[in-house]
Amino acid sequence: MAIVARWKEQDGAVYSGFIDEGKCHRLDSGLCTQDLLDMGLEATLEMASRIVRTDAGTALDEVTLMAPLEPRSMRDFVTFEEHVEGVRKSVDGAAGIMPEWYEAPTFYFTNPHTIGGTGETIGIPAGCEELDFELEVAAVIGAVPQSDGRNLDTRMAHRHIFGYMVFNDWTARDLQRREMKVSLGPCKGKDFASTLGPWIVTADEFENLHDGDGFLPIQMKVTVNGEEIGRDLLSNMGWPFAELVAYASADSVVRPGDVLGSGTCGSGCLAELWGRNGAKTPPPLKTGDVVEMSIEGIGTIINTVGERRTATTRVPARSRPRLRVRADV
Repeated sequence: MAIVARWKEQDGAVYSGFIDEGKCHRLDSGLCTQDLLDMGLEATLEMASRIVRTDAGTALDEVTLMAPLEPRSMRDFVTFEEHVEGVRKSVDGAAGIMPEWYEAPTFYFTNPHTIGGTGETIGIPAGCEELDFELEVAAVIGAVPQSDGRNLDTRMAHRHIFGYMVFNDWTARDLQRREMKVSLGPCKGKDFASTLGPWIVTADEFENLHDGDGFLPIQMKVTVNGEEIGRDLLSNMGWPFAELVAYASADSVVRPGDVLGSGTCGSGCLAELWGRNGAKTPPPLKTGDVVEMSIEGIGTIINTVGERRTATTRVPARSRPRLRVRADV
């Protein structure tokens, strides 16, 4: 096993490397997390063994952890049946689960450029009155020899999983609710922030924990201001991660540095509870709230909610004629 991290030291310099027994061990000069993902898991484990053995390291409590990578892309799935049932009622006002959900895993692409790490303050986006969190696990893709990441079967897809992180998919529910009525998908309700971290735990650490169907029965928990809001098992996913990776690669490609989210677990967000309770209880997040997410065997991320940005961002459409040819000027 290796714990891959990215951090800022007291002089402001940013490094990637490995965490071991409370110390941060830098990668060789010029290398970063992406280089490890391009090397693949086996080569990374060999490098980790060498560096941890020979490098004195810096104390973990003397650095500031950052998101462990800069993703090349981010797909976020929706794989927990319980979550779909509750949040659909909250966001769409509909009961039950659409039959299409059971037919194949569904995902959307989110913003890889607004990634934060544990300890960061997450501002409330302009126009949002219903800020929410989403408790997820994220898998990160690494290279596999002789594989181009296309049309993978589940066996090869499993080999492409380099490791796992905690993932908070922050959501502006009121913005999302309006956007979803256009039947395309979320945009400004989602793209303002995601938290990944606190590090990547390599996939070999979990090999003996998979059940017979490839699921990981590890505990997930989220609290707000110290009060538990929800918990679940990752094994309640409708599809294991290997099937998600394989599906993402079908008639497409996954590359080292791609991140795939599990989707929100059961009771892992406020909107699901609003749908079940028929009221906004617990209330939406507000400035100063502290959200803490913990995944068994991976770690914990903590973020504080910041101020709301004051701005008007909507741009109403202008009425247009439906001419098929250019009008005479």
